[in-house]
Amino acid sequence: WYWQKEKREPYVNFMKANYPPGFSYEDFGPLFTAEFFDPNQWADILKASGAKYVVLTSKHHEGFTLWGSKYSWNWNAVDVGPKRDLVAELAISVRNRTDLHFGLYHSLFEWFNPLFLEDATNVFKTRKFPTSKSLPELYEIVTKYQPEIIWSDGNGNAPDTYWNSTGFLAWLYNDSPVRDTVVTNDRWGAGSICTHGGFYTCSDRYNPGHLLPHKWENCMTIDKRSWGYRRNAQLDDYLPIEDLVKQLVETVSCGGNLLMNIGPTHDGRIAVVFEERLRQMGAWLEVNGEAIYGTKPWRAQNDTVTPEVWYTFSPKEGKVNAIFLNWPVSGTLELGEPQAKLGETQVKLVGYKELLKWVALGEKGILIALPQLTPKQLPCQWGWTLQLTAIN
Repeated sequence: WYWQKEKREPYVNFMKANYPPGFSYEDFGPLFTAEFFDPNQWADILKASGAKYVVLTSKHHEGFTLWGSKYSWNWNAVDVGPKRDLVAELAISVRNRTDLHFGLYHSLFEWFNPLFLEDATNVFKTRKFPTSKSLPELYEIVTKYQPEIIWSDGNGNAPDTYWNSTGFLAWLYNDSPVRDTVVTNDRWGAGSICTHGGFYTCSDRYNPGHLLPHKWENCMTIDKRSWGYRRNAQLDDYLPIEDLVKQLVETVSCGGNLLMNIGPTHDGRIAVVFEERLRQMGAWLEVNGEAIYGTKPWRAQNDTVTPEVWYTFSPKEGKVNAIFLNWPVSGTLELGEPQAKLGETQVKLVGYKELLKWVALGEKGILIALPQLTPKQLPCQWGWTLQLTAIN
């Protein structure tokens, strides 16, 4: 897009300097080899991350499908490049080795597809592209791979009526093989984002910082500057685990899910920096998962007195979880929101055996004495959870 459509100078010059004259985008097809792609290894890394669902990009805006689509002749991973059905391989591994829900991302439009460009020229009064390419592909991936999440994207400024989104969704929720399990997002045509859908995505890297009345998702990237793999990325370009934990905690407190993007390499690897971040997240969730999984937003999302404290509520146990991202130097943590009850309220640090001492601060608020622990004795790094029971 930057090279061929926007003709941005650095991209044009890079292609001139590093590729033969007349090299086209299609010539990248055979160079996408995936020779190191090991779906079992991917599934194991995904499981270790503590994730509950995975969304694979089955087709992006350039139209190349990662399965052997009969509607994408000679422009798919079975005919060109890897010569493998990458969607099927990952779906099988994820289902055999993990309890993750398997989802697929699919771009409605395609930047350079002549049928789409023709429809766009006709101000979408003609519908050659959705009827011959986009919709048949959607029916194909649902029937073939039975994904439990359909993550639609890329409306090409065309309305949902052009895409026949309501027709497809009616089939998906009533007659498709995943009708009882499937979940969808909100990108089904111009004007539908953040307005219609199972969960809202509102924008990329969306993190409102306050409670929304509808289920939503913060879809963001570990590489701050890209959704794909960049060979020239610097260490600084990757979010550190502290920032990722912060994103997770803020998102869940405000009723959202976190979708953390990684870009694999052309030869099929998850780069070790991404693997490390995913495994770190999994290590954090192993300790603090009860403050994340199966929780609901509490009446307050973050604390009014101490910054970087976020709340979730565990309805089954009736516990309020206060997740704090900075361990206080003083050894005491003041929370302005909880109303404690003398003789009833109990405070526990997740991953530490003994109950903590606390005092109430008037009508509202509680001062908690944290245990004096060496770095080795801490239950985890990057953020800690206090569980409060019998809180108003």
